[in-house]
Amino acid sequence: MTATAALCGWAAAAVATALALAVRHALDDGREAVARACHELRGPLTAARLGLSLQLRADEGSRVRADEGSRDRLRAIDTELSRAALALDDLSVARRGEWSGPRLTALERVDVTALVADAVEAARGRAQAAEVVLGLAQPLPGAGGGRVWGDRLRLAQALGNLIANAIEHGGVAVRVTVATRAGTVRVEVCDDGPGLPAPVATLARRPRRGRGTRGRGLAIALAIARRHGGTIAAAPARAGARVVLELPAATGAAPHRDW
Repeated sequence: MTATAALCGWAAAAVATALALAVRHALDDGREAVARACHELRGPLTAARLGLSLQLRADEGSRVRADEGSRDRLRAIDTELSRAALALDDLSVARRGEWSGPRLTALERVDVTALVADAVEAARGRAQAAEVVLGLAQPLPGAGGGRVWGDRLRLAQALGNLIANAIEHGGVAVRVTVATRAGTVRVEVCDDGPGLPAPVATLARRPRRGRGTRGRGLAIALAIARRHGGTIAAAPARAGARVVLELPAATGAAPHRDW
């Protein structure tokens, strides 16, 4: 058994255990915060499982087991599992009645370009299962470093939800782009589907008190963006949806903000 195969077995057990806990907690407490935490738990665990499955098939078909693609995929899977652990922490806080939105704890200078690359890699298994072509556009020359001050794991949550939404509700192609302009870092997630049925802020307000199945991922992403001094909104597109995450670019020392 390869190390990847062992990791797959461990991840499958983790998925089963975590989902059982999520269901139990959701039955005990129907508040919206708990529903959001359960939603956030399911997403990264599904992505991790599908990503590990891809890696296992790659190992079975090749003698080279430590190539660059393998390392990128395993690093992305590690981020997804960390997201799941963070979601469980959120669930614990919510059940104590202390939830006031996503807490930012690990403030650092985050390379958004690298973080987006990891998020796209982590979502490839989900995209393949949905028969969606997922692509990452290379930053334009001179676009800047694409760095922001923030919580890397929370930003990974926001990006993961935006990409997952596009895969689930868009068409057959999703493209992610990163650019830096006018003191902001801009991440665009575009798809060729039917487009958003309402503005992002409206969709994010729809699921309340645990009811409704649409908009929860957007609500999570929007809350994280706002805690970082940024925003998420739809931009004009010739076809499909074009959802834009904008964050203040990191300049100078870390900002004095209530994280």
